[in-house]
Amino acid sequence: MLSRTEHRGVCSLLSSVMSGTEAHADRQEDYRFLHSMLMEKKLHLLFKIHERLKRFEKRSPIPAHDHISALVSNLLDELSHDPTVQVEELLSLLSEPHFKSLLWVHDAVAQHQFEPQLPPLPENVLEESDDSVKIVSLVKSAEPLGATIKRDGSTGAIFVARIMKGGVADKSGLIHEGDELREVNGVSLDRKTPEEILPLFASSQREVKLKVIPACIHNEQAANRKKLFVKAVLDYDPENDPSVPCKEVALTFRRGDILQVLSKEDDTWWQARRHGDYDTWAGLIPSEQLHQRRVVLQQPKALFKSGRIQPRGQFKEDVDYGAISGIRVAGQRRSFRLGRRSGRWTEAQTRRRTVRLEGLARAPAYVEVVPYRRGSKDRQRLVLLIGPPGVGVSELQRRLLVSDPDRFGVTVPHTTRMRKKKEQDGVDYYFVSQRKFEEDILNNRFIEYGMYRGYYYGTSLDSVAEVMAEGKMCLVNVHPTTVKSVYTSEFRPYVVFVKPPQVEELRLTRRRAEFICPTEEDSGQARMFSEEDFEDMIGSADDMETEHSHMFDKVVVNGDLTTAFKELRAALEQVSGPDLQWIPAEWNQSSPAETRGSRDHLAGWM
Repeated sequence: MLSRTEHRGVCSLLSSVMSGTEAHADRQEDYRFLHSMLMEKKLHLLFKIHERLKRFEKRSPIPAHDHISALVSNLLDELSHDPTVQVEELLSLLSEPHFKSLLWVHDAVAQHQFEPQLPPLPENVLEESDDSVKIVSLVKSAEPLGATIKRDGSTGAIFVARIMKGGVADKSGLIHEGDELREVNGVSLDRKTPEEILPLFASSQREVKLKVIPACIHNEQAANRKKLFVKAVLDYDPENDPSVPCKEVALTFRRGDILQVLSKEDDTWWQARRHGDYDTWAGLIPSEQLHQRRVVLQQPKALFKSGRIQPRGQFKEDVDYGAISGIRVAGQRRSFRLGRRSGRWTEAQTRRRTVRLEGLARAPAYVEVVPYRRGSKDRQRLVLLIGPPGVGVSELQRRLLVSDPDRFGVTVPHTTRMRKKKEQDGVDYYFVSQRKFEEDILNNRFIEYGMYRGYYYGTSLDSVAEVMAEGKMCLVNVHPTTVKSVYTSEFRPYVVFVKPPQVEELRLTRRRAEFICPTEEDSGQARMFSEEDFEDMIGSADDMETEHSHMFDKVVVNGDLTTAFKELRAALEQVSGPDLQWIPAEWNQSSPAETRGSRDHLAGWM
């Protein structure tokens, strides 16, 4: 596999090959063939696939199954009844000693059998004795106990399910997750349900005495862990989540909130609190793994079918899957309304639905972040403005530039077309040769580029660096798919998503407005907005928000242009100052069922 440096070396080598072959004028046909092959987008996609494979390798992937040998053994039994030649050949291959050894090594690694193992415990070790039981006395106060309990379905024993960080139980250090409760204030908990036990805590006057059998193993390493902060990429309300173990201790949050994760020991439910709420105890939030499972499970199979016919004029109601899971993903709620002109799904609608489903599957629930304060000598952050065509991104960019040209700046684009009269090189455009432009493409020197009427146009990284070197905030209008090229600690981009309002407000605010058509056949021409334009604008915005909202730092709804400009200007003034900000943690680095067992019950007092 190639490193990033080696990848750039390959690009430079390709550029040298292109330059070296120009001298062979007598073989122009071969040169043109080689030139077209090196500029093929499929070749560039291979480099991107290589980079993604390297990123996947760093994630330390886990095996999909840890008992492959057993699966193959079952397969051999099933295939033994089929006498075909192909099956006999497969049986022979699967029965080879080398292949069986490979499967054994795979299972040994997957099950961590290479690690040292402790001898089995004696059978009587779990029997209750004076040494294994402790009496815990907690002084009662107005603060809740901060623990949840649950009943083992097979034995009926009552266990401490969770200790909420910052609660009375956590501060005392006397009760731990996994401890078995035998008595509360002298009352035996034998054969009692959690609903019958909770009043025992509430009826205590001054103190609560607990008879506890300690858990065998306690994880007391939380104090040594680094603080973990995440930015929420979704809205979560436990009242709408039927699977939350205990609603009383669950945490409500909104997209964009900064949460401090205090415990990830449970694969399904993490413990966290909002940044700054240091006097409160932790609450339960869905884990990243739980979020991803829900996103996959909540998508109806009908959405995967394209070209489905419905009766003309029939409308289908919105399906609010957020109410099922308690989680709302940006852009998730979307009408399944059919087109007005036809009862058949259009190709654009099918493509948009596919993009949205793929975006939901990739969208994370949280993004790890770290605090950042801009120093007096630090460069201003790059400002990326994102939005669908016609939403007003260019106008907001223009107003920012006019309002304070000493603070804001824009890049000078590159092009391969000829310079016109009154145009200045380095002011209107950087006019470069096609060869130079294509060399920069190969060396990844453009944030984005394209071809119009046979000429290249693009925004280069060098032009961005020039504006930032002047101490200005560089304003760049880009498509969200190109953000990754500058999503680094070098530029520290502040990503602003400009979102359209509801269609009713669009009709009101854009009824006399004109916009430049984004389609190739009408490109460069201004015309009035149509109803289809409004639908496309909202649909494109939903797609962008679904797939890329984890990178958005600010969302501005551009209903009224003046209000949107003031909101954006105020946000950028705060970003340019020394106030606390949150940036992705990656910039600081070198380069089954949802619940198990019975539900938790809050054990505490009010």
